[in-house]
Amino acid sequence: MRATLRWAHSDLRTHRGEALFIVLATAGIVASLLLATALFGYATNPWQRIFTQSRGAHVWLHTVGPADTARLSALDGVESVAGPYATESVTVSSRGTRATVELRATPSRPSVGRPLLTSGHWLDPRRPDGVVLENRLARALLAEPGDTLTLPGTTRALTVVGTADSAEPRYRPGEQPGLVWAPPSAVRDPGGRVIGLRLKDPGDTDYAVQRAVTVLGAGAVGEVSTWQQARAEAQGDNRLLGQVLGLFGLGALLAAGFAVHGAIATRIRGHLRDISVLKAIGFTPGQVVRIFLLQHVAYALLGAVAAALLTQALGAGVPGRLGDAVGVWQGLPGHTVSLLAVPVGAVLFIGAVTGLAAWRAGRVPPVPVPGGTGAPGGRLPGVARRALGPRLLGLRLPPALVLGSHKAFTRRPRTLATVGRLALPLLLIVVAMSAWTTIDRFHTSPERLGLPAALTVRADRGLSDTATRALLEHENGVRAVYPGVEVAALVPGQTATIALRGLGTHDDPYPYALAEGRPADGPDEAVAGQGLLDLLDVRVGDWVRMTVGDQPQILHIVGRSIEPENAGRVISTSLDTLRENDPRLAPTLYQLRLRPGADPHQVAAALATAGHGHLDVHTVTNPADGLSPLRAVIAGLICVLALIGLIELLTAIGGTVREGERDLLALKAIGLSPRQVTAITVTSTTCTAAAATATATALGLPLSHWLINTQGRTSGIGAGIATTPSPALFTLFITAAIAGAAALSTLPATRAAHHRSADTLSAVA
Repeated sequence: MRATLRWAHSDLRTHRGEALFIVLATAGIVASLLLATALFGYATNPWQRIFTQSRGAHVWLHTVGPADTARLSALDGVESVAGPYATESVTVSSRGTRATVELRATPSRPSVGRPLLTSGHWLDPRRPDGVVLENRLARALLAEPGDTLTLPGTTRALTVVGTADSAEPRYRPGEQPGLVWAPPSAVRDPGGRVIGLRLKDPGDTDYAVQRAVTVLGAGAVGEVSTWQQARAEAQGDNRLLGQVLGLFGLGALLAAGFAVHGAIATRIRGHLRDISVLKAIGFTPGQVVRIFLLQHVAYALLGAVAAALLTQALGAGVPGRLGDAVGVWQGLPGHTVSLLAVPVGAVLFIGAVTGLAAWRAGRVPPVPVPGGTGAPGGRLPGVARRALGPRLLGLRLPPALVLGSHKAFTRRPRTLATVGRLALPLLLIVVAMSAWTTIDRFHTSPERLGLPAALTVRADRGLSDTATRALLEHENGVRAVYPGVEVAALVPGQTATIALRGLGTHDDPYPYALAEGRPADGPDEAVAGQGLLDLLDVRVGDWVRMTVGDQPQILHIVGRSIEPENAGRVISTSLDTLRENDPRLAPTLYQLRLRPGADPHQVAAALATAGHGHLDVHTVTNPADGLSPLRAVIAGLICVLALIGLIELLTAIGGTVREGERDLLALKAIGLSPRQVTAITVTSTTCTAAAATATATALGLPLSHWLINTQGRTSGIGAGIATTPSPALFTLFITAAIAGAAALSTLPATRAAHHRSADTLSAVA
């Protein structure tokens, strides 16, 4: 044991930098995997907890006009019913912020879909103007118990008496109205009713929706929302962050395993004589294997423990969503198991690849085999001998350049393994750069990713269409105004609702971002999001039939648009097309494109002031806003991957220097100076790094496009959002990889070139 520890200590002193990089890389990998686990728990658990505690309804049906909702409780598979509750759509304002909300007449606290109070108290019959706000709506309005909400354009006012969590779809400005529970007396102009169905089997949701719509009649159902939609929306970007962290964490763990395997294999080749001596003095093959195995498992264990302790102690203090996710995750029942399982799994994986490489050390014979590590000293290949001549292929090339490049690719299996191990972390860096560029493109060019409009405006009944458009076009920052309507439509089979949107006119069409097909510029033509195509199992070129109230609408899908809203479940056409079926249809919203340089918030404030309370103006939500934490995550992952690449690069440099000791005497004998000998090693390392960088770029670009577009397709936005990093960024990446390899190899190559002849003779003896 003492000899084993002395060997390990000696090896640690010789390879301090490599040991430090292994510890840091392992810590980064384990930390990223722990954060991914926290984000997955944060994305799923809060909504699931609320849904369970509130006995949430699996289906919510919004009806228009009279409908016999009492028959729904008798449907097969329905366990219990919430409501029906009368509803009224209004706009409320608090502290200068406006929001469209649904006032829900709730005479008593429901048992199904029961709101979970977080502050204040429930509705009091003695307070006819008291209301309870859903938490996300309350945060948007900066409202808390005791505040007063005004209804612009009226003399009505509501008092907030409490806030509550709900498992229903949450408030999204301009898309999903906020939920307000109110006494029946506060709902003065009901526009419909809502009823919730709690099912015995959540898997029968689609069938239950179909049966409910059949019972009520398609014309009576205005909108359907299900628990799957609410859960997917609640998970939102947190799940995406977890997927990105998990994907890169696993990729980095694989790269680190290969790097450790390569480091041990290279070290074994360079210490064959030492290992033989160990065996000659009595070390068994198992003891030799344990030396390498325990040493590298100790490095991995140190990094894993450090990552677990830092994540546990400081993770909740990270500002933003990551800190919130860790804080919630630490309170979940499976937190302790995950905190132990992830580091243990990472250490076991690194131990497995370490044992595989160390097993080769145990097979080294006690008597070294001459010439096993390289070509006999002094013999140079034919290409090398010709390179020392005055000309090669008509070009006068420096001998160091030719010899170095030849040395890099002489041993094909070993060279390919080295290039592959170095290319893996570089490939993941290319993928990370592509993800960063795609997020940046959402911010800088939203119109190319389905967000040409910066503001959404809704006018109340006090303004006509003509007056509204004149008011909007008069604002200096507005470049174009597109009138439109958006209604909920029942899909064929009546199992779900989608958003049917009519924007722009034939003369002034809305500039959709198309990824496939062509614009909808003819009668009954439309473009659809990926989520709708997947939901209906249709493709571009198909005709689809949907129902708006009791009015059927048949449209020809001629293109696929990049659609970031409503999970891509949107079919869009022009307002003129919708007016062909209903000439009385009037615009209910206006999408505004702004002039270059115009600030959306300033324009929104100016329009709200000019509208004198008749305009409800919202900035269009950019999906990239929720992905801001991803930039910091990507930057950290790039650092971890760079550490792994550095480990592999140092391994390759060490192997090249040790293998070059056999040729050192021959190179000096034919007249090469120490500087030229140094250049041979630097050139060899640079060629290896260049080959790895070229491989990473050639494979990383298509892989990153596939991964990003696959994520876009599964989220409903659709493929076609992946962006290639700029040439300047690629040039910086390639230059840093190749120049870094050359710089790192210069010092050890210089030391090796100045070795004394006696040292070299002892090395090859």
